[in-house]
Amino acid sequence: MKAAPDAAIETNSEPSLRRSLMRVFNTNKTSWIGLALFLIIVLAALAAPLLTRYDPIDQDVFTKLAAPSSAHIFGTDEYGRDIWARLLYGARISLMIGLASTAIAMLVGSVIGVLAGWHGGRFDALIMQIMDMLLAFPALILGLIVVAMLGPSMTNIIIAIALTSIPPFARIARAPTIVIKEREFIEACRALGYSTPRILVFHVLPNILAEILVMGSLWLANSIRTEASLAFIGLGVKPPTPTWGGMIREGFENILDNAWLAVVPGCAILLLVFALNLLGDGLRDAVDPKLKNEA
Repeated sequence: MKAAPDAAIETNSEPSLRRSLMRVFNTNKTSWIGLALFLIIVLAALAAPLLTRYDPIDQDVFTKLAAPSSAHIFGTDEYGRDIWARLLYGARISLMIGLASTAIAMLVGSVIGVLAGWHGGRFDALIMQIMDMLLAFPALILGLIVVAMLGPSMTNIIIAIALTSIPPFARIARAPTIVIKEREFIEACRALGYSTPRILVFHVLPNILAEILVMGSLWLANSIRTEASLAFIGLGVKPPTPTWGGMIREGFENILDNAWLAVVPGCAILLLVFALNLLGDGLRDAVDPKLKNEA
């Protein structure tokens, strides 16, 4: 009989989260800045054909290493390719790899964490030991090993980055699952004869989803940095496909004479990661129990 109030609380979690988001975003104005910057970058990447008349892989040896001008906003590289065009189309690659790898890590890591926290015992200990082993490797080193073994391609890069991101999501999903499985509304579900998959999907997962999404927004920035790092050392998407990390690598050879070749994509990465961190801070504050109690 005590499960009803708890169940009512859980069903109202989405409106409560929405109110918390609006309150925190209105209190912390930098969260709106992060959201606005992120949306601008996403929209610019989607509207790339409308924002430039140049093809990102077309070469023009007569305009190579041209300085920024009205014809080429950020100049051209050593092959005469327009930097602005490559920046816009490169944003698509960075966002695609970052979002795909983070989504895979979020899904797989959450499932692993929920199952480990729900079953406990030796299964939980074994899973967490495997996660600890993966965490022992720095993300870039583990990603480098996987890409070097599988070969540099977009699919392999996504797999490599996702593999390095699974342990954090498993840990963030496991901890609240251990707490929630002892709650009264879960006991009520068991008493009603609900199956374990139904309890996990419809009652446990919705109550930990906010923490997972916050982790996802913060880890997306890490995935984009990892992709840029792999591209910089030559293990990114194969040329001539534009990527921000690859553009920095190509421009590094002319850093003294034509600094914009490396500075422009570097600033783009900095701006995107900065926006995601601001956005993630706002989401984290929105799901903070202490702030919820103050509301």
